[in-house]
Amino acid sequence: MAQALTPGVSFDRIFLADNRYQAEGYREGYDAGIRQGKLEGKAHGASHGARVSAEVSFYYGFALTWKCLIQNKEDAKSKKHMRCVETLMTRIDDFPLGEPQYENLLEDMQKIRTKFRQLCSLMNVPTDFSDYTRSNSQMTF
Repeated sequence: MAQALTPGVSFDRIFLADNRYQAEGYREGYDAGIRQGKLEGKAHGASHGARVSAEVSFYYGFALTWKCLIQNKEDAKSKKHMRCVETLMTRIDDFPLGEPQYENLLEDMQKIRTKFRQLCSLMNVPTDFSDYTRSNSQMTF
């Protein structure tokens, strides 16, 4: 025996249920994707920010070390080196590490890297520190 539809439930509602569930599924998936994207974006931003900060800190420590080594020398060559060191330190001091949406981040970072390479060239120091920064499995603390 065929069962009659209950009053209040229209045939269109049953017929369009597939469309309704598809739309609900799309909205739920879209919302889940937005949440996941924000989480992944935050993790990526934190990781990239940490790398930039470590790189800038390395350059600052490098410049500070050279400043301490040559600050008391009075010859013309040392004065030229000191100007380069101070320029690098000024660029680093002006670099907005606390502003994640800084528009000129890449350009300013490139200027700092260029000044670092110039300083290394003046001091006859290799610019590749990967041998020194790579972890040594034989070293223990």
